[in-house]
Amino acid sequence: MSATAYFHLAFPVDSLESARAFYGGVLGCPEGRSTDHYVDFNFYGHQIVAHLSPVRPQTSESDFDGSDVTVPHFGLNVDWETFHVLAERLRAGNVQFIKAPHVRLAGCVGEHTSMFVADFSGNKLEFKAFRNEDQVFASELSEAPATTRKT
Repeated sequence: MSATAYFHLAFPVDSLESARAFYGGVLGCPEGRSTDHYVDFNFYGHQIVAHLSPVRPQTSESDFDGSDVTVPHFGLNVDWETFHVLAERLRAGNVQFIKAPHVRLAGCVGEHTSMFVADFSGNKLEFKAFRNEDQVFASELSEAPATTRKT
């Protein structure tokens, strides 16, 4: 895969003003191109595009590590420090957590901290930080237990 690969995600919002307030204001994502129908944001080096749309995907819950996960959702894996800075930005922006920052897979391969929020149009986002970034795609069958991890 190319070292310059990044993802693009288009998603529905109720208003461009609320998208700007959440993604630009709360999360601090720089704004890119826009029209009266969409606005681009630099989402930590990835392109996300908020489109005005009355259509919303149905959501459901899926179990992961003994806890419900809202599906669909999108988000980012960030480093440990960025995760905690972002959690504080969300708190300062009075954003309610769907799931407050918490540890998942504690003591196992793939241990990470995670938090879920919704933007001002109800789109669900998850942010994660792995104790050991080498274990993002690891399976317990192919990797040793998470005994040596970054802090």
